[in-house]
Amino acid sequence: MHRTRAVLASLRPRAPRRRAVLAMATGLAAAALLLTACTGSPAPAGTGSTGAPNPDATLTVGLVLEPSSLDIRHTSGAPLGQVLIDNVYEGLVTRTQDDKIIDRLAKSHEISADGLTYTFVLNDGIAFHDGTALTSADVVASLQTVKDDATVQGHADLAGVASISAPDEKTVVITLTQPSQNFLFSLTGTAGLVFRTGDTTDLQSAENGTGPFRLGTWNKGSSLTFTRDDAYWGTKAGVKTLVFDYIPDFTAGVNAALSGSLDVLTAVDANLAPQLDGKFAITKGRTTDKGTLAFNNAKAPLNDQRVREALRLAIDHKAIIEARGTGTTLFGPIPQLDPGYQDLSGTAPYDPDKAKALLKEAGQENLTLTLTIPSFYGTTVPQLLTSDFKKVGVTLKVNSVEFPAWLDTVYTKHDYDLSFVLHVEPRDFGNFANPQYYFGYDNPEVQKLYAQSQTELDAKKSAQLLSQAAEIVAKDAAADWLYEDQTLTAVRPGVNGFPKDSINSRLDLRAVTVTK
Repeated sequence: MHRTRAVLASLRPRAPRRRAVLAMATGLAAAALLLTACTGSPAPAGTGSTGAPNPDATLTVGLVLEPSSLDIRHTSGAPLGQVLIDNVYEGLVTRTQDDKIIDRLAKSHEISADGLTYTFVLNDGIAFHDGTALTSADVVASLQTVKDDATVQGHADLAGVASISAPDEKTVVITLTQPSQNFLFSLTGTAGLVFRTGDTTDLQSAENGTGPFRLGTWNKGSSLTFTRDDAYWGTKAGVKTLVFDYIPDFTAGVNAALSGSLDVLTAVDANLAPQLDGKFAITKGRTTDKGTLAFNNAKAPLNDQRVREALRLAIDHKAIIEARGTGTTLFGPIPQLDPGYQDLSGTAPYDPDKAKALLKEAGQENLTLTLTIPSFYGTTVPQLLTSDFKKVGVTLKVNSVEFPAWLDTVYTKHDYDLSFVLHVEPRDFGNFANPQYYFGYDNPEVQKLYAQSQTELDAKKSAQLLSQAAEIVAKDAAADWLYEDQTLTAVRPGVNGFPKDSINSRLDLRAVTVTK
């Protein structure tokens, strides 16, 4: 969904009920000289049930935004990565709920002292769902396709790759043109997924991955079903069947949970959560989800920093948190879980009087702007922004559109004044260093600092460079960050190990169990 992947390489849609969609794939990974890990993520905490797991159980999960296609190689969109990565498809490495990088298809990897050479050793016994053994040749072919074909998701993430080779059937060597803090993290996403060489599977409606689940049935507009692969090369999945029920309406999702048709409901509306008390455990999870009010920096009058700063100062961020019932304030482009985070609340204190003065100075005392927002976000944010802006003399018109229309008008054509979406992908600060991104923000100093952060081998120094760049972006009012979201998930008793953090970008369900 989101994008055409050139510029799109950093967006991915998603829509957890009140939050929704979008994500960007640019990330920075901490570069260690030697990093090895086990082949799977640690199991998340359970709901407290102590009964014996039922290996034949079905787990039904309520989600919001349904994919339009299952072709994760050619379709952008957070709903795809959320359910397909780690469950159906796998890469050399993956990431945990707190965005730490661990090995997956690889049993170990090393990074050379100069940060240019990555050597991966594959696990034993890996096979695709059609029974074909996976070798290093499949890895090389998969990554080479991403590197060479601009239509494949993740293409931009491998732009700095000089060569990909397989010295033997179990080893893959990747050489970069220059060190990259971003590279290893990029391999945890679509860029790093491994497919069988020469496979002719129609990926729009079928699959041939290596993950713990196989595709069962897809009832478009309703549900997606996975079944456990009992021949899986690693630790087998804890449930036999996964059913994802797509319920775009918050209230309908809660009603479905109360009816007994769901085991888990994700993206619970905080104002509706009390209805589930006593019947479900409500978990609150950390995310890198940024409720982003985008300014079209390339379009007058928003190309004037004074106007953008005035809009930021006019917003009562705490009131937005209170109205939503969840989340925390975020005054800069880097969330707390990402490298480079710092408290930038001083860049946008609630100050309507100063906002008015800046607008007067800029000659924009009777300004009218249009907010383009995907309709599934509801009316809370638009209403609060309309009220706040009215107090400083700005009239806000709200244009609520379907998500495909948002992608076409805002994301692709950059035809907008203000826009709101939830950017969920971790480590996506690089969007502010890309003048071609839909923000239209072009600051050479930010671009320089970001580039330096990517080639800096020391992770702490890299984070410091990112922090410097983020402060410039915040002071420049390149956008406003209305909140850092938190996920509320309703889990019925008997379900154990369901993830709670970062589930809008990744939902690895291999370790989940359901008691008898």
